[in-house]
Amino acid sequence: MESKTARLTILVDPAKKRAFERLCAAQDLTPSQVVRQLIREYLAAHGVTWQTRTVVPGAAAPAARAKARARRVAARGPRRR
Repeated sequence: MESKTARLTILVDPAKKRAFERLCAAQDLTPSQVVRQLIREYLAAHGVTWQTRTVVPGAAAPAARAKARARRVAARGPRRR
């Protein structure tokens, strides 16, 4: 399973966005699924390879582990020396 944690923000014409979303819905796909497929196809067409970081089901992502640790530290209160 791919890690889907990087965000890509694009600006498009509102009419094209609506048409794209309608087409995706008609094909029972999310816009994100279609964009990810387009990116994979574009990279392949240009001979670009990449390595997907696999995600182990049930394993917390590094950011999630860091947030959990910060909550635990905050819950303990200030350290006494």
